[in-house]
Amino acid sequence: MPTTATAVQNGKTQRRRKPASARRDDDAPIIPILARKVREVEAKAQRGKLGPTNRVKFQVIAFLVREERARVKADDAIADGVRAELLKRLDGVATILAKTAARDTSLIQLLEVDQATSPVARRMRRDWLLESGAELAPDELIITDAAPAAAPVVPPALAERQVVPEAIEARKLANPFLAPDLTMRAPKETPRRRLDGWELMGPLYKAFETGAGGGSATMDLPGVPEFDRVSPRGLEIMPHQSRFLEAVREGHRTFLLADEPGLGKTAESVLAASVADAYPLLAVVPNVVKMNWAREVKRWTPQRRATVISGDGEDIDAFADVFIVNYEILDRHLSWLSSLGLKGMVVDEAHFIKNLTSQRSQNVLALAGRIREQVRDPLMLALTGTPLINDVEDFDAIWRFLGWTNGEKPGAELMGKLDSTGMTPADKAFYPEARDAVISMGIVRRKKKDVAKDLPDKLVADLPVELDDEYGRSIRQAEKELGERLAARYRRIIDARGDRGLAPGQVDDDIVRLVAQNELEESKAAGTGSENVFTMVRRIGQAKALLAADYALQLQRSVDKVVFFAKHIDVMDAAEAHFAAAGLRTVSIRGDQSTPARQQAIDAFNTDPEVGVAVCSLTAAGVGLNMQAASNVVLAELSWTAAEQTQAIDRVHRIGQDEPVTAWRIIAAHTIDTKIAELIDSKQGLAQRALDGDAVDPQSSDSVQLSALMHLLRQALGAE
Repeated sequence: MPTTATAVQNGKTQRRRKPASARRDDDAPIIPILARKVREVEAKAQRGKLGPTNRVKFQVIAFLVREERARVKADDAIADGVRAELLKRLDGVATILAKTAARDTSLIQLLEVDQATSPVARRMRRDWLLESGAELAPDELIITDAAPAAAPVVPPALAERQVVPEAIEARKLANPFLAPDLTMRAPKETPRRRLDGWELMGPLYKAFETGAGGGSATMDLPGVPEFDRVSPRGLEIMPHQSRFLEAVREGHRTFLLADEPGLGKTAESVLAASVADAYPLLAVVPNVVKMNWAREVKRWTPQRRATVISGDGEDIDAFADVFIVNYEILDRHLSWLSSLGLKGMVVDEAHFIKNLTSQRSQNVLALAGRIREQVRDPLMLALTGTPLINDVEDFDAIWRFLGWTNGEKPGAELMGKLDSTGMTPADKAFYPEARDAVISMGIVRRKKKDVAKDLPDKLVADLPVELDDEYGRSIRQAEKELGERLAARYRRIIDARGDRGLAPGQVDDDIVRLVAQNELEESKAAGTGSENVFTMVRRIGQAKALLAADYALQLQRSVDKVVFFAKHIDVMDAAEAHFAAAGLRTVSIRGDQSTPARQQAIDAFNTDPEVGVAVCSLTAAGVGLNMQAASNVVLAELSWTAAEQTQAIDRVHRIGQDEPVTAWRIIAAHTIDTKIAELIDSKQGLAQRALDGDAVDPQSSDSVQLSALMHLLRQALGAE
């Protein structure tokens, strides 16, 4: 034990006196630990990746800085000169905390004195003190979890918005009492486990972030059954779908179904509800796929009735088996849905709930919690082909929805699996075992190349176009001016602090990031009112609109049907006008359409030979739709995420497609468009490491917007 360790006297933690020959850190061995931890939090904050674990770290660092400062000031055994040095080092840690809080103002409230009181925070504090060599009192070593208070499904702010359709009242009158679930029992008291004292969420995320253990993130599934016992007459499920359904038949009830887009997750979910008899079933889905969900229910389980909830739900079938609602209106239906006796819940495109502060996520998690209170082992399915958008902690909300964790620690079942490994996060071998434990809870990830051998490969081909008119030249000039503006900010900072030994032509990456981050935040606040990276990319899209439309027109004449994706309405408008002038019949899929109108457009594209092009919004039509009548996609504008691009292409690259699929990306040469395309491609690495276990070199976790601005700045400084 180090000589600076604390001793326990009268049940209190106290500091031992050090010998004169001790090192400087012996007076405050916790300070190097705090310095290391605060740098970890700062690095995450700079990338906009402060998830729950790092927010708790922030709390504990602030708490320990205050605690250690008070101790150093009061310890008479510390020489005045040493005391001044220690306080200066603590001030350095506090300064980084303040700068981090200034970058993310939601952290400011975590600086309150009474914030670091959750069990997770107290465990983290205890572990750091033990690492520093402290001896703690028994009441500090044993930390128990308080029983969580049951949160209402309907928060007070939404109470006035609640509606109860008349048809639901009729259903309640027909059966005023929910049938009791006789399988529910009072929860058994969970025995203390070896890992109860460890902070485990961070290690679990790390296990996936590093792809620990390799291999695809798919639980062990039963073999393909000899007979297809679930498909209705005239239909047949694929082998990979039947294996998933066999797992449901054997009793597994929670799944993160993360198959690549186009492998039939909707059909699997509909059939899983039938196998598990999980009715009534609630499906929370994007608005654009509500109609498709109802059709899939009718197609795969014709004996069941589905109803789509729209608006205040006046037209719903209250006695239906499957209730389908979109995220945007879920808030007004929470009250009656929470009392309906749901036995299952599906969240489609589950990455929509990754932001835990959003009302959308809170609504979904509140309903999921109520279902688990009412039903033993309900069927809970989270569907998404792209569960990770920016950071591995995007898993957090999905794991909470499935009941695997509560955000602070693993649930009882997962904790049991982790405990059975016989290891702790201090053991390197713990991480592949931990990843496997989470996967065994119900992660199912299949890739098209593995399970659909008859599905053709897809190719993304870039088509550079030259913006050589006056408008194009003005874009390049604006891009140059933005880079020079960023470079001027960079130089002012360097001049103010000095170059600190930078070699000629060398740039300070930390300052580059800081300048780019500030520009990005200002751009988001300014919106379209000033020239910034967002308005510049939009202008590039406008400049490419007719070029992309003309290419799609020529392509359509050679290959028949084409799907044309754009991000902005004015680009779509320009393309449709161009197609109309050429006499080409098109359909349009936009965010402001009603669900029936959207489905009618999709059906016309897939079945009417006269319809040559579907002009689609990248955000409104990028998920859940089946447009496999085409095998060619034109991406007129680039997305800010690789996931959004993948989702768009996979509207065509789906089961049933019998031709090679090619996505043609229209790239504005000699502009930031080229760099954005490169950045989007580099973002594939995170999901490949975390979900597929591929040996892909780690790429930057910065957003595409931030990386693009850093590129512009380096280019203006002559570093690229």
